[in-house]
Amino acid sequence: MKFDVLTLFPEMFEPIKQSVIGRAVGKDLLEINLINIRDFSKDKHKKVDDTVYGGGAGMLIRPDVVYDCFNSVKDENAKVIYLSPQGKKLCQSKVEELAKEKHLILLCGHYEGIDQRVIDKIVDEEISIGDYVLTGGEIPAMVLIDSVSRYVDGVLAQGSTHEESFSSRTFRVSSIYKTRRI
Repeated sequence: MKFDVLTLFPEMFEPIKQSVIGRAVGKDLLEINLINIRDFSKDKHKKVDDTVYGGGAGMLIRPDVVYDCFNSVKDENAKVIYLSPQGKKLCQSKVEELAKEKHLILLCGHYEGIDQRVIDKIVDEEISIGDYVLTGGEIPAMVLIDSVSRYVDGVLAQGSTHEESFSSRTFRVSSIYKTRRI
């Protein structure tokens, strides 16, 4: 499975290169490409943000920079996911569904987010990892990569995901409690 991550902070992804994910990348079971959105800025200072159209607080990532970044990895068969607090909450069934994809492009927002025109034009789905706001989409992207990667053939030992808490979409009770009279 291939993950292309469009981010302003690729250095935040060092932890994802460890453990199970790192071994899967080493065995060519996973491909994780970190693409710095800032590299596509035509501004000599590599500026990527602009004021919110129509006014308001905060800054948005400019659409031209995101489009150029996206076009560098664009693939007709890829599913584009924008990590956003406004997205549908990530759950186990969604993880298993995404694991069937061959190529995911993960767009990490920052500041007040991404210009809505970009979302409307290139994003297939918005996903949130919970009902709270983070500084950017990098940590949610790592959560998504980690959870989805577990279901890619060969990343874990055969059958490893069958006995996990959410693997059959039902919560398993790990032990039975008995009461005794004293």
